[in-house]
Amino acid sequence: MSLEITRQLGKPTLSLGEFFQPVHREGADGLPVFKMFIGGHWVESVSHELFAVDTPIDDSVIAYAQKGNERDVDEAVNAAKTARARIRSIAAIDRIEIFHEAASIIEKHKDEFASALMLEAGKPRADALGEITAVVERMRMTMEDVSKVGGEYRPGDWSTDTMGKVAIVLREPVGTVGAIGPFNYPLYIPAAKIIPALLSGNTVVVKPASDTPLSQLLLARALEEAGVPAGALNVVTGPGRIGSHLAAHEDVGMISFTGSTEVGREIARVAANKRLHLELGGKAYAIVLDDADLDLAAERCVAGSLRNAGQRCDAISAILVMEKVADQFVEKVLKFVDRVKFGDPRLEGVTMGPLINRAAAERVNALVSDAVSKGAKLLRGGRYHNCYHEPTVLDHVPRNARILWEETFGPVVTICRVRDEDDALEIASRSRYGLDSCVFTRDIYRMWKVAKLLQCGAVTVNDFPRHGVGYFPFGGVKDSGIGREGIGYSIEEMMVLKTIVLNLEPAGLGKTRRTKHS
Repeated sequence: MSLEITRQLGKPTLSLGEFFQPVHREGADGLPVFKMFIGGHWVESVSHELFAVDTPIDDSVIAYAQKGNERDVDEAVNAAKTARARIRSIAAIDRIEIFHEAASIIEKHKDEFASALMLEAGKPRADALGEITAVVERMRMTMEDVSKVGGEYRPGDWSTDTMGKVAIVLREPVGTVGAIGPFNYPLYIPAAKIIPALLSGNTVVVKPASDTPLSQLLLARALEEAGVPAGALNVVTGPGRIGSHLAAHEDVGMISFTGSTEVGREIARVAANKRLHLELGGKAYAIVLDDADLDLAAERCVAGSLRNAGQRCDAISAILVMEKVADQFVEKVLKFVDRVKFGDPRLEGVTMGPLINRAAAERVNALVSDAVSKGAKLLRGGRYHNCYHEPTVLDHVPRNARILWEETFGPVVTICRVRDEDDALEIASRSRYGLDSCVFTRDIYRMWKVAKLLQCGAVTVNDFPRHGVGYFPFGGVKDSGIGREGIGYSIEEMMVLKTIVLNLEPAGLGKTRRTKHS
């Protein structure tokens, strides 16, 4: 297959400085061999096995990582269990200072973080720097989490059976949090789990995605240098099965997982009697009503569909546009799609790079081919080669096309024409997913109707959904998961309530009741 891709000549090479020397060693072929971080030490797996980390830029190997196994997970969980007293002994205000220091370290080494993100995930430099900035900002906003950490005082004399008593309701850490991250934001999403977990006095064991383990190991190095106590943070790399082992471990109190619905179900199955936060698949529908600002709607729908090559759980995955304005809308969509510069993410000006691997590109193209075979009109793109899939526009997508219902996770602008908002809502309500959606309209009453009736965790009005640093809470319903993430919200999920009841009767307090005749 012939496909025009703007390419950068030269083999992709990871660039790391002296600060990151503890994280890796040189392999026999000259490529870096990354270690794991367990108990405050940079170690190799007891399996003595490695796996190759490929770059989607040209499918070449850029590094090796440890193929950790269940014994490595057990060692990491034991280290985390031992370290609970250490992290809790650090005053909360000093934990905040650790993150501020880590933010400064990351900024100092942002070029190395960017190199890792560009190579392992195929991100253009601007996108990589944006993810790094989000991590830094999240670390510097830890004071915003504090409002959800405090407890409350409950006087007992509001109920006859607690007369003479008061209660203090505390929030305490769950113990050890297992954090399992995805490939699409391999630095930020695990960081957004680690930060509230450590801040609330938990310890953490992280299992990064096998496609993108490197940036998470660099983050562990920054947190180590910033002063996170030994064992409070552990990173184990390896195949998916060790994530299930982590979820099932009896000394893990909570699992925070971001990834596919299918893997999330397996995590939930094995994580018996644990707190769960699962952010799973999404199918964000954009509803474009006939009174919408069509220039705004087209520009934001294209950005929401193609940002990070569509590999976002909150990506716009289908656009439901009213027939009355559909032709105008599609014309404007094509104008914005034609501005996308597609190619090697190392090249200046490239705004969209490859998908994470060849299998992902093949899966997305299968969805496109299915839609076209059922009557959809292919207006742009439609081809793929290796890990690269062209930015693609489908119009007149029929309702029996898989791409209207399945999570796309690729660079496709999928347009389905509908009669009115009720028709659009009927389609959206049939989806098994419920993470994000959006609506474009100038009418507050129509906006309110659509926003109230959409079955999802968040509805964005006149913009595409984006979780950002999590200042607003986010999470899903239906097959999109359970729980909420965000500044202040994640930390609440990672703590449990403890009620301390004080009996005041010996002091003669709290038992007096006003009688009918007093």
